[in-house]
Amino acid sequence: MNMLTLFLQAPAQGNSTTMLMMMGVMVVGFYFLMIRPQMKKQKQEKKFQEDLKVGSRVVLTSGLHGRIAQIQDDGVVIETLSGKLKFEKAAISREFTANRFGDKATADKKEVVETEKK
Repeated sequence: MNMLTLFLQAPAQGNSTTMLMMMGVMVVGFYFLMIRPQMKKQKQEKKFQEDLKVGSRVVLTSGLHGRIAQIQDDGVVIETLSGKLKFEKAAISREFTANRFGDKATADKKEVVETEKK
């Protein structure tokens, strides 16, 4: 027999339950490695956007840094050095308060609270 004909011959059929078990393991693996972490991240982002407070320093997805001046139903007004701009809540990437500014951030928060009380 020719070697080419040996390689082209169809292999013997295996057990179909083994094939189904392998497919099941792959589906479970995809769930735990891809779907579940993505759902967890979406929940964290939604909670973060709901917990936004006036006076927090934030970074937007575009890289813009600013302080939240107002929170509205349809968006957020961000105060920057060049003025006030309105953005969607989804555009806020992360909070930038404690990590970057340290004690200065807590002092700034006190100033914002005092100005709101007046």
